[in-house]
Amino acid sequence: MKKILLHLFLLLTLHEIAFAQDDDYVQNPTLGVHFFFNDFKTAQNIRNTSLSTTLRDKKFGKIKDMNPGLAINYIDGLNKTFDFTTTLAGSFLDYIRKDGSTYGKDNFLLEGDVSVRAKMFSNKYAVSPYLQAGVGASMYKGTFGAFIPAGVGIQVNILNEAFLIINSQYRIPVTESANYHFYHSIGLAGVIGKKKKAAPPVAVVPLPPPPPKDTDNDGIVDSLDACPTVPGLAQFKGCPDRDGDGIQDSEDKCPDVPGLARYQGCPIPDTDGDGINDEIDKCPNEKGVARYDGCPVPDRDKDGVNDEEDKCPDLPGTVANQGCPEIKEEVKKRIDVAARNIFFATGSFQLLAKSHKSLDDVVKLLNEDPNLKLDVEGHTDNTGKADKNLTLSDKRAKSVYDYFVKKGISAERLKSAGYGQEQPVADNKTAAGRAKNRRVELKLHYH
Repeated sequence: MKKILLHLFLLLTLHEIAFAQDDDYVQNPTLGVHFFFNDFKTAQNIRNTSLSTTLRDKKFGKIKDMNPGLAINYIDGLNKTFDFTTTLAGSFLDYIRKDGSTYGKDNFLLEGDVSVRAKMFSNKYAVSPYLQAGVGASMYKGTFGAFIPAGVGIQVNILNEAFLIINSQYRIPVTESANYHFYHSIGLAGVIGKKKKAAPPVAVVPLPPPPPKDTDNDGIVDSLDACPTVPGLAQFKGCPDRDGDGIQDSEDKCPDVPGLARYQGCPIPDTDGDGINDEIDKCPNEKGVARYDGCPVPDRDKDGVNDEEDKCPDLPGTVANQGCPEIKEEVKKRIDVAARNIFFATGSFQLLAKSHKSLDDVVKLLNEDPNLKLDVEGHTDNTGKADKNLTLSDKRAKSVYDYFVKKGISAERLKSAGYGQEQPVADNKTAAGRAKNRRVELKLHYH
C-alpha cells in the first residue's frame, strides 16, 4: 500500500493535471477535515535555547509529547497564487502557560484562525507548496487569547475535486494568555462549489486601415522619420545612436564609443593613461593610483622608495635597505667591539665596571645619530637549567638597556630580550665555545 501511494504521489508531482477546475486555475470553495497535533515541547526548547541547538541536540517533541485534535477548514481562492483560508480546531490538553504552569488538566482548547496562503504554483499543477500567515484566537477554560499563525504546507491535487493538505505552523502568542506552540496537520478537502465565470464580451473588430510606409522598419513612419532609410530611435526622430549614449550619431564625435554630451559624445579623457579619468584625477598628467586620487604613491624623503614600501619614510635611505639608511661598516665594527667587552659578575646580571668604557662608546654613537635604534640581546651557554639561563640572559640584556637609559638614551629607541641557551654561536662542548656563547649582542637599525 505504501509503494502504491508513493508512486501515485510521484506521478502527480511530475505531470500537470489533465483537467483544470477552470480556465484560470483559481481555487474553488473547498471544505476539509484535518487531524492535527499541538506541540508545545519543541517550541519551549527553541525558546529556552535556539533553533540550531534544538535541531542539533534533537530536542524536538515526540508524538507522545503532543496533543491530538480535529479541525475543519475552509479555503476560497482569491487569484491563481493567493487563497483565503479559515480553520476551527479543537483538542483536549493541559494548556501550558509561558511560565511553565498549566490552566488545568485535560480541558478543551478551541482555536480558530483566518489566514492567507501564498502558493508556489497555481492549481494547474498537481503539487503546490505554500506559505501561510494570518491572525488567530483561542479559548481555554473561559480564557481568551490571540496568536499569529505562520507556517508552510503542501497541497496535492487529487483528480481536480479533492486535495490532500499537509500543514505545519508556528503559533506566536500576542496576548499573555496564549503560548508558543507548533500545529502540525494532515487532512482531506473537497470542492463544495464552482466559481462563476463571466462570459467574455463579443468584440466587433473593424477592418484595419492600411499601414503607413516605414522604409527602414524602425517603427517610425517615413512621414515622421528624419532618417527614413537608416533604422533609428524615436527620441532622435528616427535617426540612429549606435553606441547608445543618448547622443545621435550626427552630433557624436565618438559614435561607436559611449560618451558624454559635455565631451561631444566621447568618454571622459584620461590624459596620463592610469585608468583614472581626468575629472577625478588630482594628477591628470602623471600616472598614479586610485587610492591617492590618481597621483603616484608619495615618497616623502625622496629616496626612490615610496612611503608604502619605505620602512623609514621620513629618512632617506636605499632600496636595498627598504628605504632606510645603510649603517656604516666602521659603526658596525665599533658596536661589535663594544659588545665583546661587556662583562658581568659570574652567574650574575651585575655589570662590571670594565664594561663602562665600551658602553659609553655605544652611547656616543647613538647620540651622534638620533635616528639610530638599538636591540640588546642576551645569550648564555648550556651550563645549568635552560629556564634559569633564559632568565639570566634576559636580566643581563636588561642591565645593559638600563645603563643606556641612565646615560640619557630614550627608551623608545631601545629594546632588550634574552634568549638563554637557544642560539649558540659555538660548540658548547668546549670551554672556548661556551665562552663565546656567553655574550651580549648589540644590533643597530633605523626602523
